[in-house]
Amino acid sequence: MSDSQVWKAVDHYLSDTLQEDDAVLSAVLKANREAGLPAIDVSPNQGKLLYLLAKLKGAKNILEIGTLGGYSSIWMGRALPEKGRLVTLEHHPAHAKIANENIKIAGLESKVEVIEGLAIESLSVLQQTNDAGFDLIFIDADKPNNPHYLRMALELANPGALIIGDNIVREGKVIEENSEDPNIQGVRGFLELLAEDSRIESTAIQTVGEKGYDGFVLGVVKA
Repeated sequence: MSDSQVWKAVDHYLSDTLQEDDAVLSAVLKANREAGLPAIDVSPNQGKLLYLLAKLKGAKNILEIGTLGGYSSIWMGRALPEKGRLVTLEHHPAHAKIANENIKIAGLESKVEVIEGLAIESLSVLQQTNDAGFDLIFIDADKPNNPHYLRMALELANPGALIIGDNIVREGKVIEENSEDPNIQGVRGFLELLAEDSRIESTAIQTVGEKGYDGFVLGVVKA
């Protein structure tokens, strides 16, 4: 088998071994496929990691930037306490519609709110109207705007909040400093801002699996 085939097979083995069958999440992924959404949801193992991180943090308020069909929203929403809430931002109207339907299937409509519109604009509104800060922020939207999302996320984060940024390795292309790909430059700007901003401590992990070769950033906002 090729390396990518091994990664995928191991990912499936780990998921099958460590996670119970979940009819709701399977139905969500099926609905996303049938609606023609791009197959860029987090993997089941990555979704469970988000769930566990939210549990470990004891997150009561979660912000997600980039909803797609709501698969990762559901994973994190399940980690919330009874009166917890998750706000997720989605620019594409069709994606937001499907996400709302999926969130209802998961029984999380009382905890999860999908805000439709440009994330930059939605974040500006949240900065003005959000009474409680966020304990966990998951950034998984268009990569060119990642530096802007991070700056705004830091303003919305509670002390000690976790900030997670997905898809930062880009199959190793993140090291190409002269790349003309705006996704690469967006990620590089995001990482450089993390290094420069004294309000947050962070590290990055490379990953392989059914989603290929990539990685994520995990940061903790200082008190």
